[in-house]
Amino acid sequence: MRHSDDSEQKLDQGVGPKVEDAVHETWDQQGWDDLRSAATEVMQRAYAPYSRYRVGAAARVDDGRVVVGCNVENAAYGVVLCAECGLVSQLYATGGGRLTHFVCVNGEGEIIMPCGRCRQLLFEHGGRDLLVWTVSGVKPMTEVLPDAFGPDDLAHVAGAAVEGDE
Repeated sequence: MRHSDDSEQKLDQGVGPKVEDAVHETWDQQGWDDLRSAATEVMQRAYAPYSRYRVGAAARVDDGRVVVGCNVENAAYGVVLCAECGLVSQLYATGGGRLTHFVCVNGEGEIIMPCGRCRQLLFEHGGRDLLVWTVSGVKPMTEVLPDAFGPDDLAHVAGAAVEGDE
């Protein structure tokens, strides 16, 4: 994971798309700052006794809710839950929906990039239009995970399998 001290400056300079959320309200710097604060707050609850690398994530949902998650480590390292996993779990535990805006921070509150596995998870639950505050500014998921594999790919294969069974 990378971080950048100038990511906030790049966001202020308008790097990335102009943001408009699903209910047609303007999503401004204050909205991003609030999301980052939520991620920083939940990061402090991370369970990271092995790596000591705490991570917090926060996202806005298409109905206006904010969902959060933090990393939870395990002595069996492969069983670790990334912050994004907790966030998506909270998304469904509180009613579902689609993610519209996302940010992830480290133990210092610096913006970091989600790992590859988590980018795939975010794509599944936010789609191509999900906006992600990255180390180089706000970017749509299509730039964070180009040529992503998703539900449409499975539907295409499932349709071919059904046709072949006839």
